[in-house]
Amino acid sequence: MAVQANALKRRSPGVVAERARVDQDAETRVRLVQAATSLFSRDGFSKVTVRDICEQAGANVAAVNYHFGGKTGLYEEILQAAVETMRATTDEAREAGLGRPPDEQLAAYISVFLQRVFESRNSWIHQLMMRELADPTPALDRIAEQVLRPRMDYLSAIVAALLGCPVDDARVKPCVLSVHAQCLAVRENPIAPRLGIERMTQEGVREMADHIARFSIAGIKAMAR
Repeated sequence: MAVQANALKRRSPGVVAERARVDQDAETRVRLVQAATSLFSRDGFSKVTVRDICEQAGANVAAVNYHFGGKTGLYEEILQAAVETMRATTDEAREAGLGRPPDEQLAAYISVFLQRVFESRNSWIHQLMMRELADPTPALDRIAEQVLRPRMDYLSAIVAALLGCPVDDARVKPCVLSVHAQCLAVRENPIAPRLGIERMTQEGVREMADHIARFSIAGIKAMAR
């Protein structure tokens, strides 16, 4: 034990210094991500500069390049975190409908999706996605492939089952888009209060999810006839 203690003492200055550097790097990285998330969500990728990010993070202007290889690398890391969260919504909806008939699967999907929309209505992810749609970057392809396509594929399978047809039937895609559009329509926006649409409550979310499900299922079944 004494030998080990002496050995630690001899190397401790270097070990302590290296540990301090690693901790400082980790803290700087976190601050950069936090600052960039706020700025990208508010202003969009193209309008934010590396200097803006470093100033808000209290970091050296070279820090973004050191940690992420540049602004694009930092943006992609933040976007991937958003993608993982959005993919979790589809996964949760899938699990909620597992082993249930198609009409219940659709109702479960709508309920989960609207609840997530309600919970994240003022989140950085929602704001970031709005910026990405308004001023697309190459990262939009990732969102389409990793989030939207799997979600549409899942809904297409449910709708096809309700229609009693293959997923490539011409009626499937319009029905899927109709369901999805209704879900998106309840998101908060500046127009809603001007049209007398009240801010959604938790109870209102449940009622709207039930309405969209019943309305959609009835419409899809009518098309099947």
